[in-house]
Amino acid sequence: MPQLSTHQELVAEPVASPAGTRPIEPIAAHYDRPVRFYLLAAAVPWAFWFAAAYLSNLVDQTPAIQFGTATLGLAGLVSPLAVVAYLVRNRPELRADIRRRLLWPKGVRWGFVIGAFLLLPASLLGAQAISLLFGYSADQFLFRDGFTFSAGLLPVWVLLLGAALLEELAWHSYGTDALVSRMRVFTASMVFTLIWALWHLPLAFIKGYYHNEVVESGWLHTLNFPLSMVAFVVLMNWLYFRSGRSIVITVIFHAMANVVNEIFRTHPDTKIIQTVLLLLVAAVVVVRDRDLFFGSPSKLPAA
Repeated sequence: MPQLSTHQELVAEPVASPAGTRPIEPIAAHYDRPVRFYLLAAAVPWAFWFAAAYLSNLVDQTPAIQFGTATLGLAGLVSPLAVVAYLVRNRPELRADIRRRLLWPKGVRWGFVIGAFLLLPASLLGAQAISLLFGYSADQFLFRDGFTFSAGLLPVWVLLLGAALLEELAWHSYGTDALVSRMRVFTASMVFTLIWALWHLPLAFIKGYYHNEVVESGWLHTLNFPLSMVAFVVLMNWLYFRSGRSIVITVIFHAMANVVNEIFRTHPDTKIIQTVLLLLVAAVVVVRDRDLFFGSPSKLPAA
């Protein structure tokens, strides 16, 4: 019998699991540097972004300073992906696995694809409809002229789509599996939510950025941001695993979240209603798919 390569041995045949559980994906356990990944993926962006925050708050906003702010902001965004490249540089089996998951997922149920595209738009439109009962304007359903925040020299739409792409190329190429190989999916989702919320913290100090605008809008809307992330991460990880660990699906889900929250004239209070709706949907998903979220850490569910 011909010998299989290391990568083929890892992905060709899932290891058998006890009755009632799903097969192990051996390759997922090889994302084995969670502490190193998250320390570097947080510390490096923090350094860039706090430097960008300092520049953005200078009184004299010359073109050179604006360029520096934009460059530092982009460097922080790219940093987690650079950390992934560093960690897999001598791991051909991981590079092959990541390349596979960057392709359109084969055999994925269309319900999960539709969910990636429509869950966030539907929740926002539903929240806007509910807000009408509390006296908020129907103008929220109109498209917005422009954006609610600035991105310095970068076009806002580039930041919205680029952030979704660059982040998910890091979080779901390495970070999620590094956590899930050691803990249950639900626990990993909560841990990642905390890390991700802290990861965004320096952005709140960059003048004109979305997170800075959120903080300036008050404590309730500031608190809503990490609360919304709880539901967001749970739903995104559900789609991720149920689509065969597809990075493409998470990019779509993340991009739709970024774009839909900017295209309508949504009142800030309505986004709190959206968070409540998403938390309810996430709770239903967790209850209905308990095997995924609370199964053994060594048994990563296959789609």
